[in-house]
This record gives sequence, structure tokens and C-alpha cells, in this order.
Amino acid sequence: MQRMEPHLLLISSFPDLAGARRFAQALLEQRLAACVNLLGPCTSMYRWQGAIETAEEVPILIKTRASLYPGVEAELRRLHPYDVPELLALPVEGGLPRYLDWIDAETQEAGA
Repeated sequence: MQRMEPHLLLISSFPDLAGARRFAQALLEQRLAACVNLLGPCTSMYRWQGAIETAEEVPILIKTRASLYPGVEAELRRLHPYDVPELLALPVEGGLPRYLDWIDAETQEAGA
């Protein structure tokens, strides 16, 4: 398969596993992502409104195509409980060609 477009690895986090699962399910159902990894809970420390905060969070990794970023962001805004949710987009500079082909195939509309 010929490479269609650039790929992204997106990073986010949710305050609980249930919310992370709902978000992942929505992305997969809409074909906005080929894969979403829900990682083990972690402790996040950050500055928020002038104070240092600590929270337990569930980090997630999203594999997708660059053109689908706006849809992923829209779903994050719709489903995430935070006022300012994390969403970082890292360009994929390389990877196993068959894996990248799989991302392309799984993020296409049915019949496309």
C-alpha cells in the first residue's frame, strides 16, 4: 500500500479508566484512530491556577493520520471532563511500513 499521508501519535490523559475507554471507543467507532493504548494509572503533578496540583490519571496514546486530528480534538473537547485537557500531537517520522499501512486502512471510511 502506498503511504497516504503523515501519521501522528497523539498523547492525552483522563482522570479515570472509564472516561479513557469511552473516548477510545468513540475514536475507534468513528475511524478517527486505528489504535488507542490505555496505559496504567500514573501520578501527574502540574501547575494549575497558581498552585501545584497532584492527580491520578490514565495516559493514552492515539495512532492516527494527520488529517484526522481535528476530529480527534473535537471528540476530546466533547468527552473530556477537564477545562483544559491534554492533547499533544507528535509527528511520526518513520515506522514499520505494514503498521503504517494498517493505520491508513483502519482510519478510512468503509468502502473508501
